[in-house]
Amino acid sequence: METQQQQLESINVSSSQATLALEGIDTTNLPKLPPATETESELQRINRQVSEFLEQLPTYLGSFFKDYKQALITVGLIFAAIVTLKIILAVLDAIHDIPLLSPTFELIGISYATWFVSRYLVRASTRQELSNEIHLLKNEFLGR
Repeated sequence: METQQQQLESINVSSSQATLALEGIDTTNLPKLPPATETESELQRINRQVSEFLEQLPTYLGSFFKDYKQALITVGLIFAAIVTLKIILAVLDAIHDIPLLSPTFELIGISYATWFVSRYLVRASTRQELSNEIHLLKNEFLGR
């Protein structure tokens, strides 16, 4: 038992390849690591592939943008609209949290709605005037 432990503990330190050798065991059938020169050539090949890809990247991106320009603009506009909507809602929420500002805006809205109803919707002549103004604006926007 002691002889086996001594054999396993012995290390061939003098070898130039700095490999672990077990005494009394044939190491010719054991798998060996590839030489360091192959690893360097592998790294050089990977480095070359990465550099070629990075050289072609502006061309790839340019052709991608040219092919999908309209779709990218649409996605960008949708994203900008979502961000704008979130900012507006955040500002309105911040205004709503100010103690006297929210009731003041509600009072202004109620006052304007009351004025609009009394000015345009109570009498038939003013309703006709409002209808004419709406038709003029609609014709101006549609170009008729």
